[in-house]
Amino acid sequence: MKTEWRKSSRSANAGGNCVEVRADGEGFQIRDSKLGDDSPIFDLTTEGFTTLMRAARR
Repeated sequence: MKTEWRKSSRSANAGGNCVEVRADGEGFQIRDSKLGDDSPIFDLTTEGFTTLMRAARR
């Protein structure tokens, strides 16, 4: 089951340039918030999403 897209609370400080994420069954989907429905959607496993978030925090 897909959840609603969620934008980072920090996107307001980035001029709206951010990504959105939503849960999708057993993984996650990510898209560019500026493009909305026209954005490509990247599918990640839960492990892949966790790895991406850890790398982004570094």
